[in-house]
Amino acid sequence: MANDHEVLDCPACREIDRADGVEDGNLFATLGPKVPHEGRITESLKNAQDRAADRITDFAGSMKFVYLHSVWFGVWVLLNVGAVGAAVVFDKFPFGLLTMIVSLEAIFLSTFVMISQNRQAERADVRSELDFEANLRSEIWAVHIGHALGIDGDHVETVVRHAIEGSRAELANSRKAAAPDAGPS
Repeated sequence: MANDHEVLDCPACREIDRADGVEDGNLFATLGPKVPHEGRITESLKNAQDRAADRITDFAGSMKFVYLHSVWFGVWVLLNVGAVGAAVVFDKFPFGLLTMIVSLEAIFLSTFVMISQNRQAERADVRSELDFEANLRSEIWAVHIGHALGIDGDHVETVVRHAIEGSRAELANSRKAAAPDAGPS
């Protein structure tokens, strides 16, 4: 493997080094420490408890869950208002036991949702890191190919910046046009 000095002897690599605005010998912008506990993230993706939380969250976010609870609440209320007979009443109005059960269910469901969201965020972090590596690899290849073809990198960067600014301005204009009028009524 080439040492850092040999890497920077390449004119295309020197161009990449200048692209971040700092000629520091790095072919990347230094962002600080890497994401802590990378191994833990990968291991967490395989964790059976997390997968179970995802399944519970998927079910709790479905219409089956709504239908099941509608039937459950309906039967509970009918039984406890005496519609079937006074002998089966076990939780008189205002249904304190039902309230406690539903509150506990809400606590657990919100925890499962948070666990599932944390896993989704971890997966997004892994995907983002992989995207960054692929983008960096593509950028280095493109600069090397452009340099080998004799393409002026500064001109290309000027065109790219102009295109990005134009695209951002167009996006901002379309958002303003789509937004409801915030003026006084």
